[in-house]
Amino acid sequence: MSKHYVKRTIKKTSPAKPFRRSVKNHSAKTARKTTRRSSVFEPESGEGHRLQKILAVAGLGSRRQCEELIEQGRVEVNGSIARLGCKVDPVQCEIKVDGERLKKTKPVYLALFKPKGYLCTDRDQQGRARTIDLVPKTFGRLFLIGRLDMDSEGLILLTNDGALSERLTHPKYGVAKVYRVQAAGELTLESVNQLRKGIYLAEGLAKVSGAVIKGRHKQSTILDITLSEGMNREIRRLFARLGHKVLTLIRVAVGPVKLGKLTPGEWRHLTQQEVEQLYAAGH
Repeated sequence: MSKHYVKRTIKKTSPAKPFRRSVKNHSAKTARKTTRRSSVFEPESGEGHRLQKILAVAGLGSRRQCEELIEQGRVEVNGSIARLGCKVDPVQCEIKVDGERLKKTKPVYLALFKPKGYLCTDRDQQGRARTIDLVPKTFGRLFLIGRLDMDSEGLILLTNDGALSERLTHPKYGVAKVYRVQAAGELTLESVNQLRKGIYLAEGLAKVSGAVIKGRHKQSTILDITLSEGMNREIRRLFARLGHKVLTLIRVAVGPVKLGKLTPGEWRHLTQQEVEQLYAAGH
């Protein structure tokens, strides 16, 4: 038998190496294929929530893992490749991951009376009471609109509608929020006018859209304060600069939605008319 023949025989009969498909390589190939068939998704506006957050809420992994899905070109929005950092309304948009449609969530709109002692946060390492825990988990992930500090109470709106959430929280839309404030001491008309003109805080000039004295007690004053955009603990800090401590602070309205007869810890669904009015207020 010739050497040439032996060589060829060995080559043909040698066992093949086991095939191992790398997830990373597979993802890259998927991304290249997807990119060829779709354009890049460009949202009509910056409204909604970041896509990686929506995917994480849907249970597709951690925020970072969902970012990787987007970077690999495996996520489409309305038939186009999504880019990292884009904002999407999960209610209005069709989202697909590796060609599989992400289940659309039913729009949820709630009004809640936040009691004192509750935090407006998604997570708290100290295990303190959270406002979000006051509504059933069956609604899924909801976004809080109009946060209140731990010592304040009153109206909080909750929704999974990213577009509405953006409209009601972005300063450029200036949706009015009304607060019933009880402040220590007797506030004069001069002090009320000063609130309207503005007072400098660390972030800059802060002023209220409206300030009306609603009543007086022996040692305190009741006012309705309206804000169109807010800084952190703005009302408390403004009154402190005037020399008056805020004793109670209750938010009684967000745009057209009123706190009404809700009691601390209670919630209700918004009516269709209220939702439409909120959208109109955000224009």
